[in-house]
Parts: sequence; C-alpha cells; structure tokens
Amino acid sequence: MNAALLAAALLVGCLLAVQASVNLQLNKAVGTPYGASTVQLGVATGLLVVLAAVTGALGALGELPGVQWWHLLGGLVSPLYITSGILLLPRLGALAAVGLFVTGQMFSSLILDLGGLFGLETRGLSPGIALGAAAVLAGIAVIIKGQNASAPPGAPPAALGRAGWIALGIVAGGVLPVQGAVNAELRHGLGAPVTVAAFSFAVATLTITVVLLVLRVTGRTPGPRMAPLRSMPWWGWLGGVCAAGYVTGTFLLIPEIGAAVTVGLTVTGQQLTSALIDHRGMFRLPTRHLTVPRLSGLALLLTGSLAVQLG
Repeated sequence: MNAALLAAALLVGCLLAVQASVNLQLNKAVGTPYGASTVQLGVATGLLVVLAAVTGALGALGELPGVQWWHLLGGLVSPLYITSGILLLPRLGALAAVGLFVTGQMFSSLILDLGGLFGLETRGLSPGIALGAAAVLAGIAVIIKGQNASAPPGAPPAALGRAGWIALGIVAGGVLPVQGAVNAELRHGLGAPVTVAAFSFAVATLTITVVLLVLRVTGRTPGPRMAPLRSMPWWGWLGGVCAAGYVTGTFLLIPEIGAAVTVGLTVTGQQLTSALIDHRGMFRLPTRHLTVPRLSGLALLLTGSLAVQLG
C-alpha cells in the first residue's frame, strides 16, 4: 500500500481537528456560532465549486434528477458538526471534544456496518472489534474524568450540564459516518467526487443560513458581525479550507486504500492533532496539559479506534 496515500489519510484527519479549533476565532469575530458556521460553510462551498469548475466536473450536476431524494441530504450533517465544535472546544478542550466526536464516529460506523445500512456491506462483530469498541469507551471516559483537572481558569461554564455537552459531542460525531454513507450513494449517481462534495456543502450552507435566520428572527442569537472579520488572524479562515480538504480527501482516498484504513487513519490524525493543540494552547485556545490520565485515555482511544476500523 502506497505510503504517501497512508500519510495523506493521516493528514486529512489532522485537518478536521484544526478546523474545529480555528473556527473558534471565526466565532469570536462573527459573534454567533451559527453565523460562524454559515461563513465557514460558505467558504468551503466556494472553494469546492471553483475546484469542480476547474476540473470540468460541474456537468455531473445534470445527473441529480436521477438520484433518490435521500442521497441529496448528506449536507445536513455539516452544520451540526461544525456548530457543535464551536460550542464544545472552549468548554471541554480539543482533546475531549474530538474524543467525543471520535467515539460517536466509531459506534455509528459499527451500527452502519452491522446493519448494512445505506447500501453498505454488512460486517460481522468480531472479538477484535468488540474489544476496540470497549477501549474507545474506556478512553473517552478517562479523558472526560480528567478533564476538570486540566480546565484552565476562565473556561466557559457548562451551562447545559456535563451530560448534555457529552451527548452533543457523541451525536455530532455519530452523524459523520452517516453523511459519508449518504454521500457515497450520491457519488454512485453523479460519478464525480468533487461535485458531490460541492453539492453537499451547498446544502449545508443553505441549511445553516435558514437556521441562522430563524434564530435571529426569534431573538435566540445575535446578528452576525462582519466588520471584525477584517482583523481576524489569517488562520481563522482555514476552517473552510480544512473542511473542503477533508471531504475531498476522504472521497479520493477511500477507493484507493479502502474505507476502513481511511477512517482509522483520519480519526488517529484527529486525536493526535487535538492533543497537541490542547497541550500547546495553539490557535489561542486555553492550554490543557497532557496529564497521565489524559495520555492514558488518548492511548485507549487510539488503540480502540484502529481496532474497530481494522478489526
């Protein structure tokens, strides 16, 4: 198996962790997580549309009338995942938030595989997969338990309650494999990965825009601020680039190295990068040092993730 492709899968996972972290700067500038998600998804959509146009793949949109209606809904997942990241990272830290996302991804993938849902091939539950799932649960439990000790002064309060934030993280991660399975079906109909990604992000942008408008009209979120974007650090714009890179990268890598290897390496990249971001306080996030319990939890998460995907 080509080492360059394996390294690319690991890098794609790193992009997802960076995306969640830099989006906090976008949220700080815009003043509302729903507005920040709208801007980030709009940037990603623009990049992917340009890429599809340059590669001559936009013509694949002509095949849309021939696909089933639910194949068009993969983009509904992105607003939930991105907004959840903006809400969770300052409260739980990058490692705990990404750990919850990965836990949701792992168990959602298991359900999809065991049930053969959304056109996926049915996969049996081997002892290795069962042990891996148990390791993932143990890992996130250890990380969450040690999270309070590493919380820096001034971290946002968990007004929703710890159980509420944990549930949000698991659900937000759990819908990602569903999105991948739905978009894979759309790819069968359109035949162009970049076009599928562009369409998925266009649906996501439209969805979060409607949500933002409804919340704004009902007074549940402030109006987005555009002026502060001019003074935002340049890397605050990287969320859209990372999102586009992740979606496009996974579409291109899965046919080459397989879905199991791709997911296993991407979640590994997510976890390692989030641990580094926490430990170093990168992207202006509060520093949360890697204590022994958090390192132990990270090791369990890594081991369990790889066991589930490769078992």
